[in-house]
Amino acid sequence: MASTDTLEDNTGFAEKNGATFPILADPNKTMCEAYGVLSPHGYASRWTFYIDKEGVIQKIDKQVNAREAGKQLVENMDALRFPRAT
Repeated sequence: MASTDTLEDNTGFAEKNGATFPILADPNKTMCEAYGVLSPHGYASRWTFYIDKEGVIQKIDKQVNAREAGKQLVENMDALRFPRAT
């Protein structure tokens, strides 16, 4: 996950929501601009990039539903045949 918020804001968000994954802080918006996800309002659009072990983008989901994101993530990873964690 990435956001245009500061590291401190992302850390607070992660703690508040019990996030168990890293959140990239991109307050300078460099990465968001590079990936084409910077919205006209200055924040990152909710897109999911599925990147394989070789670093190749296999899919970009531009229709992320925040309430269904976890389910969508698993379904897409299974469809792409990404290995599950053991």
